[in-house]
Amino acid sequence: MKAPIPATVDDYIAGFPEDIQLLLHQMRHTVQAAAPEAVETIKYAMPTYVLEGNLVHFAAFKNHIGFYTGPSGIEAFEAELAGYKKRKGTIQFPFSKPLPLQVVSSIVRFSVEENKRKALKKKQQKTDLQ
Repeated sequence: MKAPIPATVDDYIAGFPEDIQLLLHQMRHTVQAAAPEAVETIKYAMPTYVLEGNLVHFAAFKNHIGFYTGPSGIEAFEAELAGYKKRKGTIQFPFSKPLPLQVVSSIVRFSVEENKRKALKKKQQKTDLQ
């Protein structure tokens, strides 16, 4: 039987042991500080931040925290993310290492600017069609 999807980020975090809750709170506060205008929600059963579209997501797993930023965020910070397991749009931060919160903050700020640029471009294209 699957666990119910949490309704809030608080509910999501509360579902983990205290040591993991601490890491999730660190991720949450780092994202909020880097993107104070972003709306916090649950999407795909994980904490999600939305600003002109999905900004970032994070989730706790058995041995790591997954940070979902999309491929461009990973490419832009490739050097800073050396040593971390990466996939298409995901970075894995193992529980055995301290969270690289400065890098997380930089990636979030990068994603904010990227989302704003995309939204402006879309708006301009829509205006051009009218």
